[in-house]
Amino acid sequence: MYAISLDDKGSELRPLEPWRAEEFLEHMDRGRKFIGRFVGLADAVTDLDSSRRFLQGYAHKAANDTGRLYGIWTGGELVGGVLFRTFDTRSGVAEAGCWLEPSAAGRGLVTRACRVIIDWAIEERGIHRVEWHAASGNAASIAVARRLGMSRDGVLRESYPYRGERHDMEVWSVLAPEWRAADRTP
Repeated sequence: MYAISLDDKGSELRPLEPWRAEEFLEHMDRGRKFIGRFVGLADAVTDLDSSRRFLQGYAHKAANDTGRLYGIWTGGELVGGVLFRTFDTRSGVAEAGCWLEPSAAGRGLVTRACRVIIDWAIEERGIHRVEWHAASGNAASIAVARRLGMSRDGVLRESYPYRGERHDMEVWSVLAPEWRAADRTP
């Protein structure tokens, strides 16, 4: 197993694997209301079985090279994660995403974790385009896309039904040449 440091306060990025299902469920329970405002993950992971199924689904995606899932730990506690919801090396397109519980919000952890996985996808795996999809009302997620140097491609109007309401979905992206040219000095 590996861990990548995200800051000088002990925050780390690690694979989030099925054997961590109980820890993942506890994390979801702590952040369910906050996470569930825009992310369906809070509704999908509600008990130990659904937690295992979700993590096992991403283990299968990783084995098939079609997705990845990573957790963010602070002080030894799982507080969020980043992922490649889709990962298609043939077309060179991947969709990145994130979630975070309130205790870890506003510290730049998601941005730093996404930089790690996007850099890996582009430099190691040859991904040409990394997309970011966010509900138009999710200002925090849109701010991450901006900090990552992504461009807003457009808005899919009322394309996202969630909890009985239709939401506009913004699509953001960064292309490999743009990623390589960006100055990411802190």
